[in-house]
Amino acid sequence: MATKKQDDTPNMIDTFREFKETKNIDRTTLVSVLEESFRNVLAKIYGSDENFDVIVNPDKGDFEIYRNRTVVADGEVQDENKEISLTEARKIEPDYEVGEEVSERIDFAKFGRRAILNLRQTLASKILELEHDTLYNKYKDRVGEVISGEVYQVWKREVLVVDDENNELILPKSEQIPSDQYRKGETVRAVIERVDNENNNPKIILSRTSPKFLERLLEAEVPEISEGLIAIRRVARMPGERAKVAVETFDERIDPVGACVGVRGSRVHGIVRELGNENIDVINYTDNTKLFIQRALAPAKISSMNVDEENKKAEVYLRPEEVSLAIGKGGMNIKLASMLTGYTIDVFREIDPSQQVDDIYLDEFSDEIDQWVIDAIKGIGLETARQVLNAPREMLVEKADLEEETVDNVIKVLKAEFEN
Repeated sequence: MATKKQDDTPNMIDTFREFKETKNIDRTTLVSVLEESFRNVLAKIYGSDENFDVIVNPDKGDFEIYRNRTVVADGEVQDENKEISLTEARKIEPDYEVGEEVSERIDFAKFGRRAILNLRQTLASKILELEHDTLYNKYKDRVGEVISGEVYQVWKREVLVVDDENNELILPKSEQIPSDQYRKGETVRAVIERVDNENNNPKIILSRTSPKFLERLLEAEVPEISEGLIAIRRVARMPGERAKVAVETFDERIDPVGACVGVRGSRVHGIVRELGNENIDVINYTDNTKLFIQRALAPAKISSMNVDEENKKAEVYLRPEEVSLAIGKGGMNIKLASMLTGYTIDVFREIDPSQQVDDIYLDEFSDEIDQWVIDAIKGIGLETARQVLNAPREMLVEKADLEEETVDNVIKVLKAEFEN
């Protein structure tokens, strides 16, 4: 039995040394955690830890425990943990008297393996709790910062990244650029999107798709932004595909768009590569809503516009050859323009007044077009045949939630009516 005790104590000391060497915990906190862990175990064994002195020296990796008891007359011991009989006290020191305090060193190993295991479990739990607190406090005020980390593990739904202190960070699949591919050991840059701390279990969530990531990259590449000469007002992204950035300056000598793009795009080249060849459009910000929408829809040139500021809606009219430019490939340009401006933008073809003829309400075509199709089109604000023909086909498919074949049939029927 004695051999086991001797084996256990060094193991405990090795455990303390391990915590000191591998965990990023300051000495004062470590001493406090170790002492509290000992006291928790002592309280379970004796019912109270009030009369114990616990001395921990993490630098040397050792500890001492003393139990303090008051000497009472033989036969008057009521609490064996806090009191000791005169006869027992004099076995320790022969000159003890009633009323004096006996301080006796406790050999923790004598409590057996169960107590030692309990201590280790308590200590591990305390250290884990402390690590969680440290991690949360380190990152809770850093949301929006760009961080570099090393890819540690790649899973289907997320990538595990570790920082320079070996803290674990999560880059979910939903926050990755579609073209991103990772291998263990690679360095990855991302913005700290949020810090969750449910049940004191902090999770640091990273993002490469957030508009903030692009914003921070621009700040790093364009000195005028970091110096406060140029302000980024709005950012809209379709990650890995295209982005629009609205910038503004109050210094008339500075061209904010030119400064951000650089000579021949030199300042955005690195950012474009970082974002998986995401094309970046930079435009001048303005408080003038119509002008801002016009700039956001570039390269299309707008003929006229109706803006409903209360409902954040805009009807934009363009020459037929400009419509496809405004909408963009896969509707990308108009979607980004809507995201950037905060307005729902509807695009219409401009009609030559000389070609205008009487219009016809959609309900007149109920014998050729199903009523539910007519109702779906009317649901997006188009009441007449001309309005439908002037609206882009893509808008009818997407906003009215109709099949392309159904939309093509509607257009065919309406065109035939005016041709006749």
